[in-house]
Amino acid sequence: MEVRALSHSITRRYSIQGLWSLFLMCAFPLHLWAMILIFRDMSWVIERTNVWDAIGVGSYGMIRAFAESVVVFVIFSVLGFLTPANWMIDRRIAFLSLLVILLSAWGMIAQLLFLWNVSPPESVLRFLAESGHPVRIMIAASLAIVTPTILVPVFLFLRWDKVVGSIQELSERLSLLTMFYLIFDLAGLVIVLIRNL
Repeated sequence: MEVRALSHSITRRYSIQGLWSLFLMCAFPLHLWAMILIFRDMSWVIERTNVWDAIGVGSYGMIRAFAESVVVFVIFSVLGFLTPANWMIDRRIAFLSLLVILLSAWGMIAQLLFLWNVSPPESVLRFLAESGHPVRIMIAASLAIVTPTILVPVFLFLRWDKVVGSIQELSERLSLLTMFYLIFDLAGLVIVLIRNL
């Protein structure tokens, strides 16, 4: 009885096509970012060893991106159960896709700041050190910057159906590109297997 109730709850909120679309949207930013990092590191890996090793490193990167995509997909699928039950499946998938895009963008920005070794000016660091609560201040400042960039698009999504349609259209276009990334994942898996045999 409980299994039937769970199955009914899932089918009311999701469809196979909807879950596949959500997975592709979860996979897109992670694969895009993985490919950017792979091409960024490719030249120095080739200089250090050879092209085959660089291809191997890239293959591991693509497999990792796939694994991360699965984890993100599971997390957002579960979060989908917190959305209103009366939403249509397409609207729910579009909303979750919007959240994936926004949070992924901030994840990329944070990693770029780390890679570029960007840090606050010395006066700001001095203020933080003298404040007595530097971590709290940094968290509050980060939230003050990030929160509006999440809440405003979410508000627009909830308010205007045109935004929902735009997200759905964007998802369809990015989904086609993501399928090519999944082919690279498969190629990466084959290369890793060949290298380890």
